[in-house]
Amino acid sequence: MQYVKIIFSNVSTEVSELLIAMLADAGYDGFEESESSLLAYIEQPRYHKDEVEAIAGRAGIDFETELIPAQNWNALWESNFQPVVIPGLCTIRAHFHDIQVETPYDIQITPKMSFGTGHHATTQLMMQTMQEMDLKGHTALDFGTGTGVLAILAEMMGAGAIAAIDNDEWSVENSIENCERNSCRNISIARGSLDEIPMQQFDVILANINRHILLQYMPGLYERLKTGGKLLMSGLLVDDRDIITNAATAQGFRFKQYKEQSNWIALLFEK
Repeated sequence: MQYVKIIFSNVSTEVSELLIAMLADAGYDGFEESESSLLAYIEQPRYHKDEVEAIAGRAGIDFETELIPAQNWNALWESNFQPVVIPGLCTIRAHFHDIQVETPYDIQITPKMSFGTGHHATTQLMMQTMQEMDLKGHTALDFGTGTGVLAILAEMMGAGAIAAIDNDEWSVENSIENCERNSCRNISIARGSLDEIPMQQFDVILANINRHILLQYMPGLYERLKTGGKLLMSGLLVDDRDIITNAATAQGFRFKQYKEQSNWIALLFEK
C-alpha cells in the first residue's frame, strides 16, 4: 500500500504543533518536524485532499503532497530517527544506534508507522510525569499505545500487569515487536478500543491520544480506574486544559498535576 506525504513548508513551531493536533484528529499517525517544516503521513486510501485543504486553510499555509511506497517507510524513519534522552530516566533509540546510554532505562524501538518515538512533546511530558510516579507492582493500562513505548517504560519502572491497546493495526504489530525487542514480559497487547477489552480496573491509566478521544471515553476511563488510582493524559494543547479538566472533574476525578512543553500539556488526575 502506498502512503501520502503531506509537506508543509515555512511553518513556525506554534503552527507545526497546531497542524499535528488537527492532523492527528484526522487519522494521521506519522510526523516529522524540523525548524521550518512539517511532514505528515497517512495511508493513501485515507487521504482526503479537501480535509487537508481545510486544515491548511485554518493555519493559513499551503502544502504539497508526495506518494511514498510502503517498502520505503522504514528506511525513511531510520534515516531521520535520532535518539531521545529523558534526563535521569530513559534513552529511546533504534536498534542501529550505537551510543553510550547513561540513563537508568534503555528503550529500543523501531517506530515503523506508529506514533510515539519519544520525540514529540506529549510523549516526553508523559514520561517526565511517570518519572515522578511510583509504578512498582501496579497494574497499568496504556490507552492508545502507538509504538508501545509508554507501556515498555512502565514495565521497566516496575509495573506489574500492563494492558496496551490501540485501534490501529500497524500500532499493534509495532508495539508487539518493540515489546519483544525490549524483552518485556508483563505487557499484553490488543487491537481495539476501551469498550472492547474485558472489564478490569487498573492502578494507573496512561492515555496519550487527543482531546476528542479523551472526552469521548472519560466515563470509561473513570470506570476502569481503581479508587486512589491515577489517570495521566496528554496529546493535548494548552487550549485544551480547561475543557479536559472540567470534563474530568465532572466525572469525579481530582486534579493533581499539570506540565507544559512547546504548547502541549499533560494532566494528572486521581480517582
